Parts: sequence; structure tokens; C-alpha cells
Amino acid sequence: MFKVGIGQDSHRIQEPAAGKALVLGGVTLREAYALEGNSDSDVVLHAVTNAVSGITGKPILGPVADGMCKAGITDSSAYLQKALEDLDAAGYRLTHVSVTLECLRPKILPLLAAMTARVAELTGLGTEDVGITATSGEGLTDFGKGLGIQAFACASAMLNTP
Repeated sequence: MFKVGIGQDSHRIQEPAAGKALVLGGVTLREAYALEGNSDSDVVLHAVTNAVSGITGKPILGPVADGMCKAGITDSSAYLQKALEDLDAAGYRLTHVSVTLECLRPKILPLLAAMTARVAELTGLGTEDVGITATSGEGLTDFGKGLGIQAFACASAMLNTP
């Protein structure tokens, strides 16, 4: 059996960063701004987490991640790990992840290799099974105007066979 999940997340830009780092796809960037939120606000990992949750039907962001955040766990890779544990418990293995970012800043192209490698590492996939793209949306939305970052993700998984 084959399943597909779709995920989305968005956060406003917090300027100045006020001691918080900008994290995208598990990669910490040196920027003068960060993303608002009670975690590291990694929109890429949040969208992937939501996509995996779409496969299992077990929401992580919100019910589980909020509790983890209150306990001091603000690294979004921990939320993704929980979603992947649920996927494994359901008898599925992830086969592919695709992410599209909408933002004006930062420029994504120079970050693609690092983000792809990190998402691959976190999900247990090869880099050939992780696709990340980006658009500014021609500045038609607040994301394309530089006020925030939005991410959409699609994840596919297959039933583990003995």
C-alpha cells in the first residue's frame, strides 16, 4: 500500500532576531531576523512533519509539539522524529519528500544542498529522494513581500513488507 500526505506551515519574520536563529530545513542560518514562534519555527520541518502526520492521521504539531515545547524541546527535528516514529509504528516507511518554500528572503538557492542533505539525514532518505524548491510568488503575497516564510510539503510512504 502507498500513501501520500500533504503539509503546510508558515511563520512571520521576527526582526530583529532578538537572540533567536533562523532555521530552515534543519540548517541554522546567520541572518539578522528569525521566524516568530515558540519553537525554532523551522517552517520546512514543520511542513514535513505535517505531511508525515497526514499519512498516519496522528497530528504532531499542536497537540504533541506544544507539550514538547513547554518542556523545553524547541528543535523542530524532534517533532519530525515523533511523526516518523508514528509512521514506523503504523508499518510504513517514508519514500520521498518534496518541499516548496514561498519567501523573498533568504535566497534559497544557495541553501538547497545543505537543506536537502539535512532533511535527508533526518528522514533517513537519500538526497535523491528529497526535493526542495522555492518561489517568491512574484511578491503577490506577504511571504513574497518578505514578511514571512511559507512551506508546503508532500511526503510519500509505502507499507513495509516482510
